Amino acid sequence: MRTTRLATLAILAALPFHAYGQTAIPDTIVTATRIPTPAERVPAAITVITRQDIEERGYQSLAEALVAVPGMRLAPSGGLGQQTSGFLRGANSAHTLVLLDGVPINDPSGPSNAFDFGQDLLGAVERIEVVRGPASSLYGSSALGGVVNIVTRKAPADRQFAPFGELAAGTQRTLRGGLGATGTVGQFDYLVGTQGLTTQGFSNLAPRLQTSTGEAHGFRGAATTARLGWTPTEGTRVEGLLRWQQNRFGLDGLNDSGQLATDPNYRGLDQRVTGQLRAETSLFDGRWTTGLRGFDTENRRRYLNLPNAGASADYSTTSDLNRGRRQGLEWSNTLRLPGFGPAQDGALAFGVLHALEQTDSRAGYPGYTTTTRAQQHSTGGHASVQYRLWNRLDLTGGLREEATTGFGEATTWRAGAVLAVPELNSRIRASGGSAYRTPSLYERFGMAPGYVGNAALRPERSLGWEVGTETDIAAAGKPNFATAGWTFFQSTVRSLINYSAIDAFTFTQANVDRAKIHGAELGLTLRPASWLEGTVAWTLTEAFDATTQQRLARRPEHVLSLVGRVQPIERLVVAPTVLFTGRSPEGAYASYGNTGDPNTTPHNNRAGAVLNLTATYRLMPEVAVFLEGRNLTNSRWEPINGFATPGRSFLLGTRFAL
Repeated sequence: MRTTRLATLAILAALPFHAYGQTAIPDTIVTATRIPTPAERVPAAITVITRQDIEERGYQSLAEALVAVPGMRLAPSGGLGQQTSGFLRGANSAHTLVLLDGVPINDPSGPSNAFDFGQDLLGAVERIEVVRGPASSLYGSSALGGVVNIVTRKAPADRQFAPFGELAAGTQRTLRGGLGATGTVGQFDYLVGTQGLTTQGFSNLAPRLQTSTGEAHGFRGAATTARLGWTPTEGTRVEGLLRWQQNRFGLDGLNDSGQLATDPNYRGLDQRVTGQLRAETSLFDGRWTTGLRGFDTENRRRYLNLPNAGASADYSTTSDLNRGRRQGLEWSNTLRLPGFGPAQDGALAFGVLHALEQTDSRAGYPGYTTTTRAQQHSTGGHASVQYRLWNRLDLTGGLREEATTGFGEATTWRAGAVLAVPELNSRIRASGGSAYRTPSLYERFGMAPGYVGNAALRPERSLGWEVGTETDIAAAGKPNFATAGWTFFQSTVRSLINYSAIDAFTFTQANVDRAKIHGAELGLTLRPASWLEGTVAWTLTEAFDATTQQRLARRPEHVLSLVGRVQPIERLVVAPTVLFTGRSPEGAYASYGNTGDPNTTPHNNRAGAVLNLTATYRLMPEVAVFLEGRNLTNSRWEPINGFATPGRSFLLGTRFAL
């Protein structure tokens, strides 16, 4: 059956079409459809964070850049380097797929294959594309809540040598620097850039906890990115990319009484190396673009906890080493389709991906050690088609068939439409689709005293849909004085994996849970003057366990963000950001109540707000100075129960791009 379905996709992809070229559109989105498409014609809710946004708002990590994205709720357990989970549209933290230039970088050695958003610096990042809603029909496993694609800087075609860099220092003994260059020399283009950041940081634990000593946990991180491209003829390109990053940081954990406590001897190391080699060429006057890509990503996480004074060595001594690796080979294609009748701008995307995931992990303390040594293969084929009707209705449909070692096939689909209503300056969008998550290697093959993995697990699956509009409002002589939009979304997730008892002494994993999620994303952007712009985004989420009707942990009912851009004079830009997060149920740390008593019963995480402000002054077109202020009100809000928001900080620096 698997062979038949994959063969059907291959036959569909190989059908002859009399296609024609299409003029490239500069502001396009690729992540949402795999076909370069103007943003306003994409049948999905998307957010694009540009390099300008990163610099003007002072984002230095991936978590900071995503915090104001509608539908995204980040749950950090402290500052830089600390575990940061992402909940996109109410789905689980393992239901967001993260890509680096199109290559999956979720860690196969993680317990659920969830991505840690607290590790990535942004020195060599050009833009971040966030696509909300089920996307497994394009990208396979883990894309139930959506996809985040990190896109690295591109080389300018008209410059042989374009250096860039920055240097900044601030409170908490913080020092941040970066240096790089990019350019095009004949048929070759290149990028090389490195960034480092070191800070004393803050205490991760909430000061209300009696077990917190207020000890700061520092962070030392570095990242280097290198790319070399060759374009021998127009339409043909070979490109190699290598990115290495390493972070060292302090951690807190549980004491001998099982309470959250400051731990002066607990340290973490997080490393990731990602490489890819891609070759692409255009055939038949650019009507068909085909390419091959090979990639290899290796994650290495090390956690070392030495004995504390007066503590039990057996309990407090740990030496965890988690190694995960993902290798893959992908064949991808885009074929421009011929127009007929009212249908124009047709395109077909199709391809096949084979990937191998491996882990070799060991975690725990003497007497209780978890080991996972396993691997699994997956092969998936996808095809999607899009057309534009009557120059106002964009239709998209896609299908993917994927098979993974040990549990057979997963078929997913997505369909969507965008209707332009120029008479009302509006766009109406609707889409629906299915998605799935492959059980992680730990869930299938992990071993520990009292725990055994379940190799017979089935994939987690979801079915969801969304509908929304976006309208430009004219006022004060401006055609886009304001842009108002709303999106309503709903999904059902079944076969969720959770712990299940085999007997009184042994646990395993089983497909036992089910969730129902619905919500709305409301947005309003105001442009009352050329020097003033502000965006308000309000996300409402209702996420419930379908059996118990209890709210799912760490999904707040309300998240409200306000992002502004004020340019009072030509060279000065001031960018304030306010984030309000409503209360939410707690899960793993529910017993650490807000009364200061660590033994209180489970409760809601309280609501909280954080204010950030960045000011940038351009001394000349190529050089700017900036001041970044974080958490200006010194809020001690706890995004995770017991773990506080990093305190007030300032960073003063300069950057250049010659």
